[in-house]
Amino acid sequence: MAKDLIILVVDDNPTNLKVLSETLSDSGWKILVANDGETAIDQAEYAQPDLILLDVMMPGLDGFEVCKRLQAMPSLRETPIIFMTALNDKESKVKGLSLGAVDYITKPFWIEEVLARINVHLKIRVLTQQLKQQSSELEERVQTRTAELSQALDDLQTSQFQIMQSEKMSALGQLVAGVAHEINNPLNFIGGNLRYAEEYVEDIVKYIELVDQVPQELHQQASAFAREVGLGESIADFPALLSSMRVGVDRISEISNSLRRFARSGDEAKEFIDLHENLETTLLILKPRLKATTRRLAIEVVKEYELQDLMECYPGPLSQALMNLLANAIDAIDEAAELRSPEERQFAVSHIFIRTRDRGDGWAEITIRDEGVGMTEETQARIFESLFTTKVVGKGTGLGLSITRQIVEEKHRGQLSFSSKRGEGSEFVVAIPLLSE
Repeated sequence: MAKDLIILVVDDNPTNLKVLSETLSDSGWKILVANDGETAIDQAEYAQPDLILLDVMMPGLDGFEVCKRLQAMPSLRETPIIFMTALNDKESKVKGLSLGAVDYITKPFWIEEVLARINVHLKIRVLTQQLKQQSSELEERVQTRTAELSQALDDLQTSQFQIMQSEKMSALGQLVAGVAHEINNPLNFIGGNLRYAEEYVEDIVKYIELVDQVPQELHQQASAFAREVGLGESIADFPALLSSMRVGVDRISEISNSLRRFARSGDEAKEFIDLHENLETTLLILKPRLKATTRRLAIEVVKEYELQDLMECYPGPLSQALMNLLANAIDAIDEAAELRSPEERQFAVSHIFIRTRDRGDGWAEITIRDEGVGMTEETQARIFESLFTTKVVGKGTGLGLSITRQIVEEKHRGQLSFSSKRGEGSEFVVAIPLLSE
């Protein structure tokens, strides 16, 4: 027990003050005395004692009133007060305890009892202060740790955003690869036809030059040349050739516009869009993955477009969400194809079903169902977890469905649900309000 603690003794009886102050001083505590209530309050407010011995019966302010005032001071509210009262004064004891006193000492004093009670309450006082100090330190540590965790959360969110951007760039990478493949076909077509167009133009120019020459006998030479190079057929084929080249150019323009529509962020403001145009753009980008190969089934997309109204949304993120769902459907079908022989894969056709409709409550609903391998119960329980994937390393990041749910449920305030059965495929349903709230 620390001996530098302060005890304030308050009693209007000089003899009691002398006895108590001398006895307590001999025990090593610092003793302050007051012989009335007003002085006691001033002493307590100035010295901030660790314990107060307070007589009940005093002239002027009695012990009860002094106790009330001391308890009203924030700095002294937790200071233990021990009342001193007569042995048979039970009512005063009860009243004192009800006012906030922690104990009482009976008169005439039994010094051993006084010391024992003071020791107990000073120990409690010291332990309470230590506990407050530890609590304050713990609170400070908690605040520091909370700040660290908050910073860690910010860092995690930043990392998540970066990963999401990486996922989007991965999707765009797939998109560009698909677009490059799609552009290649019309470019090869145009390039092949351009060679013939150039030959046709050369022949026509040469024929015109010959026709324009004189004398007249050269007309026969020009006619012979025309028959030799098949100029009539070239002239007849030329419009068709240019027309087919125009088709190729239009096709490239369509693919380029699709790429632009898909790649735009659309994060800053919502727009009214034709959902079906959005779906067709996504399907156009995925078209190379729908074709049959030696390792993949041909995939036929069955569409039931019933939604008539425009939908207000963020076009870019919605395209990304639909891309993720459709790409997963293709992956599931590819996984199912691995279970078939090469001969079966060559001739079999699998399906992806897309349905849009107005639910009738102001919400649009998009259903995407595949005939893929389906999901196990364990996979279904975890598919929306970030970084969870059933694909081999390098085939997926485990963020596609997590980001899809974030786009649908958080960004668009919509709903994303699914059902699946192993070996029978999966179905995802996206519901989004037609109009912003």
